Order: sequence, then C-alpha cells, then structure tokens
Amino acid sequence: MKRLLRYLKDYKLESVMGPLFKMLEASFELLVPLVMASIIDVGIRNRDVSYILKMGGVLLLLAAVGLACSLTAQYFAAKAAVGFSTALRNDLFRHINHLSYSEQDTIGTAALITRMTSDVNQVQSGLNLALRLLLRSPFIVFGAMIMAFTVNVKAAMVFVVAIPALSLVVFGIMAASMPLYKKVQRQLDQVTRATRENLTGVRVIRAFNRQEDEMKRFAESNDQLVRFQVFVGKISALMNPVTYVIINLAIVAVVWISGKQVDAGIITQGETVALVNYMSQILVELIKMANLIVSISKALACANRISAVFDEESSITDAAGTETVPDGAQSGAEKVRFDHVCFAYKNAKADSLTDISLTVKKGQTIGIIGGTGSGKSSLVNLIPRFYDVRQGAVLVDGRDVRRYPLHELRSKVGVVPQKAVLFKGTLRENMRWGRMDATDEEIYQALELAQAREFVDAKNQGLEMPIEQNGKNLSGGQRQRLTIARALVRRPEILIMDDSASALDFATDAKLRKAIREGTGDMTVFIVSQRASTIRGADQIIVLDDGAAAGLGTHEELLESCQVYREICQSQLSGGEVK
Repeated sequence: MKRLLRYLKDYKLESVMGPLFKMLEASFELLVPLVMASIIDVGIRNRDVSYILKMGGVLLLLAAVGLACSLTAQYFAAKAAVGFSTALRNDLFRHINHLSYSEQDTIGTAALITRMTSDVNQVQSGLNLALRLLLRSPFIVFGAMIMAFTVNVKAAMVFVVAIPALSLVVFGIMAASMPLYKKVQRQLDQVTRATRENLTGVRVIRAFNRQEDEMKRFAESNDQLVRFQVFVGKISALMNPVTYVIINLAIVAVVWISGKQVDAGIITQGETVALVNYMSQILVELIKMANLIVSISKALACANRISAVFDEESSITDAAGTETVPDGAQSGAEKVRFDHVCFAYKNAKADSLTDISLTVKKGQTIGIIGGTGSGKSSLVNLIPRFYDVRQGAVLVDGRDVRRYPLHELRSKVGVVPQKAVLFKGTLRENMRWGRMDATDEEIYQALELAQAREFVDAKNQGLEMPIEQNGKNLSGGQRQRLTIARALVRRPEILIMDDSASALDFATDAKLRKAIREGTGDMTVFIVSQRASTIRGADQIIVLDDGAAAGLGTHEELLESCQVYREICQSQLSGGEVK
C-alpha cells in the first residue's frame, strides 16, 4: 500500500482538508452532550423555556456547522480517492501493456482484469473511508473519554476499561480477516477466469453441447467463492455484537456509578445523561471504525495484489542507443538471421525451439511448416521480440533485436496474428492501426492486395463500414483478410503471416499469395502455415519438428532430402503436385 500512496501526491491538499473537516465536525459533535446537560440541569430543572429554546438554537447551529463540515470533508475525500484510483488505473494499464508475453501468460488475463477493476475499486473505496473516518473515529473515541473526565473522574474510569477492550476486539478481528480477504480475491480471479473462458468460447461450448458441464464448473468455482466470503463474513460479523455487548455493559456501569453520585449530590442528572451520550458516541464510532477496518482490510489485500503486478518486471527491456551494423547487412544482403537460436517459455521444462539457424535475404519469402506444436509461431514471435531467446541471437539488418529500441524494431515489422483480432469501430479506424497517417487510397490498395476489396465494396459502406468487437459481424475469412490488409497498410520491411489464411479457400489463398508476391516489392515475408500448397512457392522453406529444424531448402530440395516434409506433402497434395 505504501508504494501506491505516491498516487496521492497530486491530492495533498484534499488528503489534508478531508480529515481536517471531519475533525472539525467531530469537535462540534463532542459539544452536544454538554449542551444537553445544560438544558436538563438549567432549562428543565428551572422550567426556563427561553433558556431551552436558546440552547436548542445552539444545538441546531452545531448540527448545521457539523453538516457543512461533513459535506466539505466528503467532497475532498471523494476527489482525492477518485483521482488516486484514476492515476493508479492508468499506470497499472500502462505497466501491464509494457509487460512481455511471458509475464502476461504467467499472471493470467483473468487475474489482470480483476486487478484493473475490482481491486482498484476496493482500494478507492477503502481510501475514501480512511480519509473520512480514520482520524475522526479515534478522535471521537478519545475525545469522548477526555470529555467524560471533565464531567466526572470516577465514572470516566469505565471508559478507560471499555476502550482497550473494544480495541482488542476490533484489531483482533482485523488481524484474522485480512489474510482471508486475500484468499477471497484469489478465488475471485478463478471466477473471472471461468466467466471469461465461457464468454469467449461460447460457440465451442454450444457446438459440443457442454453448457451443463460449464455451468457446473462455474457453479463450483462460484460456490467456493461464496464459502470463502461467508467464512470471512462470519468473522467480521462478530465485531458488531461483541462491541455492542461491551458498550452496553459499560453504559450500565456508568449509569450505576453516576446514579449513586447523583443521589449523593456529587453530579447532576444532566451530567449523567452527558456521560451516557459520550458512551453512545463511542459505540457509534467504534462500529464505524469496525466497518472501516473491514473495508481497509479488503483495500490493503487488494493493494498488495496490485503492487505484486507492479513488481513484475518485463523480461523484454527497451534498449537505448545504437549498435554498429555490419557492411553486408547495410547493403541489404541479409535481412533476418537466426543464429543457433534456443527458446523456452517461462517455467517450461524443455525448450520449444532448439538450435535454429536460418539466414534470410531482403525480399525473400520464407515458408515455415511443421506439425502442431512444432514451434512455428514461437519462431516468428522472436523477430518482433514478443519473446526473447534463451540462447543464440535473432538479428534484423545485422543487429541483434535485443539492441533495438522496441518502437524502432516493431516499426519494421508487420504481424498478422494467428487469431484474427479486430477492434470495435469503422473499417478505416481498424486499418489505421497499421499506420495512423494512412490515406484512403493506401488503405484500398492494401485491401486489394489482401483480397478484401471485393467484399468491402459489396457492403456499400466503404471505409465507414462498422466493425464489431473482434469482428463478430464478419466471417472468419473476412476477418483474416482484413488483418492481413491492416499489416500491409504500414508497408513493413518484414511481414509475418502466422497461419493467417487458414480460413480462406484454396483459390482465394492462391490469389492472396500471388498478390503479396507481386505487390510487396522488396518486403521480406514469413509465411507460417499448415498447408504445403501455401508455402511451396517460397524462396526457402524451414520444416520444424518438435522445435528442431528437420529441413531447410526449396520445395523440390526438401522433397528429396526431408522425410517430414515429404510426408506432409504426400498427405495434402496430389501425386502430380508432390512431384
């Protein structure tokens, strides 16, 4: 939590004024029992109506001033808490976006969403309550005790016993509940994860008729969350009855002691009422403090979870400065080189890629093929440095990708991901993700190359065509063609197509490959595919088998030298095509 308090630096005034006005409100509230004692001892005893009305006016004035102080305190506390959470959420989102794929995979999408939403809201709520009540409640408790001593020392000794007993109960319950709230938040991650998976995969779930199974799985996760919440709720619920018992026993003791003193003429009836009122004030404030502590316990647990995300450092650091580039690379002879590359995912027991070496010249088209899980996507993800190699190096233009500033490196690369992702907005807005200053003419050229112009024109909406989240108003093939066009808009030096034409029919796929080959000039293209027909015309083909290079060469060379490639071709191509 201490780390997160820096987000209050722009709200120092509000953080001081909020508690200050609450203290002023509490000061006026502590005067009320004394005014009531005067009304009883003077006005009622002497039947002085004018005095009762005058002191009643004083009570109204104290109430009005207290209300004004309370509203002012609420304004400052709310402004500080909302501003704090806004800055925190912005920084957290920025930090998450700077984390590499490895850290995001480790933490999990559902957990990150919970941190960004539920956890930040809990911290905001806890801070708001803390600014308003953290100082006010102790001030009222100890102020009431001090005021009780000004009334009668003997009766006030009850306060000295009651307050430590109440504090022991309150802080004991807080200590027991804080670890449990962390457990509740972790289980909330599980519920969020189950929800996200079901909403994302709803088509698959329905296609396999697994609704009942998924509902059962969600119910189990949700029931576990409920059990945790009920358990911690039972512990927290002990606070109110226990504090009420202690306070009411203390009130009985005050009335017993002060009643005897009233009979003896030591104190007045009004002072006895004042003592009871002070004890009641303590009761109310301790109940508030109990609820405050529960909220702060939740907020601290959530703050620690948020801090844990901030503690995650990206394994992909942004290099600064420049590096000398070999003459051969400067002349364009070598565009990309994999130099004995080994790669393993975080916490994996074995390498996903082993000793991969490949040199790619500028303007070449490289085909990457292999079985499922052979490391095809892992290989191309190393070029824009979505992941870092464990051993060896990946060089672009003769320079290790780890020596590039990330913005400079990724500006050279256009990526068409395996999963076609589009964003809600217009077609023009989605295409300009590739390059913000792209003209309409350049966008249409990219759509033409990607074989998407025909269906875009058919919709008669041009570049204003609406796109739903994830392109849900488009077919799979249409989404893939638009993501290819988006990558082509930026005219990258290196184009990576990661199995991005899997939803296209063979004829459209062939037209697409021909258009890219003829229309991209000296662009270096990496094509990852499961289809032998898609990559057979590439300048070089690398065949991956369980993370290792099983073969490297042209289609004809691999048919002669690589058993794995030959088996793939024989399973997909006709006899004439294989030859």
